[in-house]
Amino acid sequence: MENFKRKSPEEILLSISKLHQGRFKIFIGAVSGSGKTYHMLREGTALQQQGVDVVICAVSTLQRPETVEQMGLLERVPSIHWISSGVEKKDLDIASLIQRNPEVILVDGLAHRNRPGAERQTRLEDIHFLLSHGISVMTTVNVYELEGVRELAQKYMGIEVEETVKMDTLELADEIRLIDVTPETLLQRFSEGHVRNDRNASLFKRGSLGVLRELALRLVAEGVNDSLEKHREQMGMLGPSGVAERILVLTQYHWNSSIYVRRGQQVAKRLNGELLVVNFTSKKNSLTKEQLAFKQSLVKLVEKVDATFEELPLHSRRRLADRLVPYALERNVTRIMLGHSRQSRAQEFLHGSVVNDILSKSKNMDIFMVADQAEYHGERILPARMTSTKTNPLYQRLDSREVNEKIGRIRRGRFKVLIGAAPGVGKTYTMLREGNHLLKKSIDVVVGLLETHGRSETLQQVDRLPIVERAKRRYSHTELEEMDTEAIIRRNPELVLVDELAHTNVPGSKNRKRYEDVLEILDAGISVISTVNVQHLESLNDAVEQITGVRVRETVPDSILRLADEVELIDVAPQALQTRMKEGRIYAREKIDQALGNFFKIGNLIALRELALREIADDVDDRLEVGERRSSLRGPWNKQEVIFVCVKLSSNAERLIRRGFRTAFRLKAQWIVTYVHHREVMNDEEMKKKESLESLVLRLGGSFEVVSHDRSNNLADVLVGRANEYHATQLIIGQCDRPVWKRFGGSPMIKKLLRTARHMDILIVANYDPHIKRDTLPPRAEG
Repeated sequence: MENFKRKSPEEILLSISKLHQGRFKIFIGAVSGSGKTYHMLREGTALQQQGVDVVICAVSTLQRPETVEQMGLLERVPSIHWISSGVEKKDLDIASLIQRNPEVILVDGLAHRNRPGAERQTRLEDIHFLLSHGISVMTTVNVYELEGVRELAQKYMGIEVEETVKMDTLELADEIRLIDVTPETLLQRFSEGHVRNDRNASLFKRGSLGVLRELALRLVAEGVNDSLEKHREQMGMLGPSGVAERILVLTQYHWNSSIYVRRGQQVAKRLNGELLVVNFTSKKNSLTKEQLAFKQSLVKLVEKVDATFEELPLHSRRRLADRLVPYALERNVTRIMLGHSRQSRAQEFLHGSVVNDILSKSKNMDIFMVADQAEYHGERILPARMTSTKTNPLYQRLDSREVNEKIGRIRRGRFKVLIGAAPGVGKTYTMLREGNHLLKKSIDVVVGLLETHGRSETLQQVDRLPIVERAKRRYSHTELEEMDTEAIIRRNPELVLVDELAHTNVPGSKNRKRYEDVLEILDAGISVISTVNVQHLESLNDAVEQITGVRVRETVPDSILRLADEVELIDVAPQALQTRMKEGRIYAREKIDQALGNFFKIGNLIALRELALREIADDVDDRLEVGERRSSLRGPWNKQEVIFVCVKLSSNAERLIRRGFRTAFRLKAQWIVTYVHHREVMNDEEMKKKESLESLVLRLGGSFEVVSHDRSNNLADVLVGRANEYHATQLIIGQCDRPVWKRFGGSPMIKKLLRTARHMDILIVANYDPHIKRDTLPPRAEG
């Protein structure tokens, strides 16, 4: 194991040198006004209260009242003022800071360039100098001030950025915290005069702010993914983490390989995943002139779509799966894409089937078969939304349903959700702080339901907010308390604060779930701010179990998040969250050790943070697409998709349904779940399972049907026939869940399905094995 290897002298010296280095933390936001300086000052004040020596220098509050208030008693070391093009700038007074020698310095503007003639040209160089003297530094940066992002900002919004830092600067930080703010909040701050941005005033448009926000979310998510992969490697863990998508396209030097790569690119873009392309070549035979030409073309295409290409030697076609599966596992591949086999049943028997071999040997990876019809109809572009049935929606009359929907939206209260990666990130604290801020503006705000979990910082934030008393309910000889929805509606405030959206109410309550109470409050015209953790989203239930080993029982439908007018991420680094836990600021002392050894393991927190960042980035992108944005970061579309999910009454059925929903949602496609039932009457247990599956499908917004099947007919024919009736473009089915010794070379039904459904994409969803470790993987076959 890596953990037991002796460190080299160089590694020992590096570890010792790091002990003398200061700690480097970066607060990153989409734009000025996100609240980076506010949060940096707030953290500095908290450290000062804990006895840490903190000073500020070259911090710009821009006279924002909340930010100025956060400066508190922090000592200010004067900066060096100078003028450039009529703009006042501030350099760090390094000599004074070194002489003062604090433990932590707070400074704005990581991308700042120093005055001509200064000893060091940039603020980043000044920060490195301070860190080398054992002084920790916290600083701020906007996402468009990072090289690489600047080009995208110019492309999408025409932003001109003079001062930038290299993208790899983020890799130097010990901790990065994203300050996520919705465009609605930023525009409100801008209209109130709390945000000044004269040079790029055009930036403060909803679409521009949304794009920058999405770029910031995805950028931080990529950094978190790197941390997660390093952690998993140290722990000897193998295969996909359950968070980021990594698509591997299997090609040959043949004309149709370009179709598979293009399709892989489209899928990777819509899933926001990484694309890998691999080609196996015979060790015995040299490439023909035609194959060399196809290779050259393929390599160019791979570079164009920003994928990674590798060519691997192969002795025998029959050994391809033995090489491919370990190769994919080592690279954390989530999905292998390849073309449908054109072999007949007899040819498969004589020569073996590559597809069947991959299916039988792959672990924790989905297999995606690309439809043959791509050959005849050209490239298929995945859609980002459903095509409107109205030819000219601006002038066509609304039908009664559309009128009622619009009236309902007008009357409904405004809904904002604060989401986090785990308990303790500060969702409730932020909700209360926002409530108090609005109360000062004469908005009628009340607390409908608050769970402080004994956290003193959170309790202090209640301040002057009125609280609606909870309703008392008897259950099992015990008196329990729940949110009093009826009392809130009678009180009729403008805004109500409601904690823990995913909570299940006491049996006998009017609504089973708290989110249903919230919907009732919204329908009464009352606005709501609420909190939820990412693990409570229904469609992420399987991913969260894969990450943490815990099946979350309390969930909310994803549609609740889509219903919200604003969704804001509260981001905290995993190490900082663990520190809060150890200090007793999340759970009671007696629960700390148990939490740190289970859900709050560092690997779990890293993965959940990445999951939250990616989920909110997708939410931002979806909202931008609805807003008729011209250019999608996730690629174009021109075809309506129909997803057909096949399930049986097994433990894997819910997982298939959630996968079907997430696939359909990302493609904005219609989706149908079909359970094929044999003609015998269902017993009570089967009926209960069927009703549970139907309920899940309806909660997620799909269609569910039961199809009777006569055993004399082949099941694969029944499924393909039904899929054809719906004009399905993608069929989703689970991998065979029988024990290996019972399969005799694979599932006959799946084999038949692959032969009869070559005209559509087929996604075979893998069964998840949590016990795959690097040291349990068999040696990779060399050809």
